[in-house]
Amino acid sequence: MYCVKTIKEDLFWVGGTDRRLALFENAFPIPRGVSYNSYVLMDEKTVLFDTVDRAISQQFFENLEAVLNGRSLDYVVVDHMEPDHCATLGELVARYPDMQVVCNAKTVSVIKQFYNFDIDAKAVVVKEKDTLTTGKHTLTFVMAPMVHWPEVMVTYDMTDKILFSADAFGTFGAMNGNLFADEVNFERDWLDDARRYYTNIVGKFGPSVQTLLKKASALEIEMLCPLHGPVWRENIGWYVDKYLTWSSYAPEEKAVMIAYGSIYGNTENAANILACRLADLGVKNIAMYDVSSTHPSYLISEAFRCSHMVLASVTYNGGLFSYMEHFLSDLKAHGLQNRTVALIENGSWGILSGKIMGEALAGMKNMNVLEGTVSIKSSLKDGQEASLEALAKAVWESMQ
Repeated sequence: MYCVKTIKEDLFWVGGTDRRLALFENAFPIPRGVSYNSYVLMDEKTVLFDTVDRAISQQFFENLEAVLNGRSLDYVVVDHMEPDHCATLGELVARYPDMQVVCNAKTVSVIKQFYNFDIDAKAVVVKEKDTLTTGKHTLTFVMAPMVHWPEVMVTYDMTDKILFSADAFGTFGAMNGNLFADEVNFERDWLDDARRYYTNIVGKFGPSVQTLLKKASALEIEMLCPLHGPVWRENIGWYVDKYLTWSSYAPEEKAVMIAYGSIYGNTENAANILACRLADLGVKNIAMYDVSSTHPSYLISEAFRCSHMVLASVTYNGGLFSYMEHFLSDLKAHGLQNRTVALIENGSWGILSGKIMGEALAGMKNMNVLEGTVSIKSSLKDGQEASLEALAKAVWESMQ
């Protein structure tokens, strides 16, 4: 049976949801599942905007056939060739052999990498600002390389002022019947997943996202149709502002995130005491994470959200505790910058974690490492609380 949602009188959602998948891209936990969005325009010519992941292919094809209702499919627009959106492209070509594939030149080469069908005979190759008229509707195409693959483009329906935005403005999370963002409490229930999706999937490519946002600002957009998550038809500017913040690596909130790597609890104890001293000074909504038990994708998301970080780590095997090392490596890989950081180090011999964390932060852009690193030998001793109070005060003062 099909499950189709009507967006406009001639535009339909034919995607689906996967609540069974544990790891998106086999890397990121998705306890709330994920949706794969695909859209059909029923004009004089029929147009499908992207396909879906193979996991929901049966639902997708039932939805598509229900909307077409006996009509053939004239075009599929391929905005993004990643397999969660193109895994069913080969079967689509087999089912609709007369269909043409609308894509850019870079996409053609990627299609050849994934498939063996004759794309050259089917491709309608488009460039920046090219148009395609389907009857009532006129589509135009905007190239968006590295958001987050080099072949990405977005499609704008000039008639209904709808932007089919590929991976931009997507989010983790399964759809629960409500298709539109204004039908759910997005800020309460979806924003954390949207931030974690952006920062981990697209976050490295902030300059490319900024370029796309600049192009999009010249368009009158009344609806956003991403490839994951809810469709936006109200309060679009609020969500675009989030992307402007994230892609510029500006902190979303003036807040403190404490990430600690502790083996026997002594480093964690120091982090807890520091958190209490920060709270005593009036710092609110402090977020604390054990890097050993928190997936790095959540840590990356919080680092993008918060203006300040405290990194507390034990020294391990003459180097940095592996989970903290992994976190710092991910921070650098995702391009995080413009943060203020305080450090706590620990070790029973050869205390090196503070030095190594400092060197890792020095390899990132515009990272302000506060003076007064707290150094612990195995466990806190009498008199060391003053150094934690001084570090808390330094963090607090830098937030004013």
